[in-house]
Amino acid sequence: MGMSVTISVATEQDAEQIFRLQYLCFQGEAALYGNYRIAPLVQTLDSVRQELASDCVYVARLGEEVVGSVRGTVTEDGAASIGRLCVHPRLQGHGIGARLLRAAESALAGERGATKFRLFTGHRSEGNLRLYRRVGYQTVGTSEGSDGVRMIVLEKPADEFATTA
Repeated sequence: MGMSVTISVATEQDAEQIFRLQYLCFQGEAALYGNYRIAPLVQTLDSVRQELASDCVYVARLGEEVVGSVRGTVTEDGAASIGRLCVHPRLQGHGIGARLLRAAESALAGERGATKFRLFTGHRSEGNLRLYRRVGYQTVGTSEGSDGVRMIVLEKPADEFATTA
């Protein structure tokens, strides 16, 4: 395809591009559930900036353009909560989402000491579920999002990163 997408830690300057990309990417999810009030669509730019300052945030870049993003934070139980994974629709299906996940997992286990990874996706989001299962996540339960969407909870152990110094 001739593209060279790089994965790197997001910077403060990426906030607006992440915000716009997230809004674009989650339109399909909103349509799937008939709910345009899902959390990624109602998040504010200031909230994205706060996450950049406190969470583990990675971006995929094609040149100067942010074409993918993922966020994670370690919760009190030692699990890394990973979310808001998105890849520009024109670049989906090229492994960028898996690369973003791997970068976040590595940082969350290595630098932040996570013992397992946890993420959520809507129960109708087959593409997301396929990706997560392909990279080792297993369904551990369900929950209801604050927006009323039934979510599948998936986890995988952080063992493979235990030897990373």
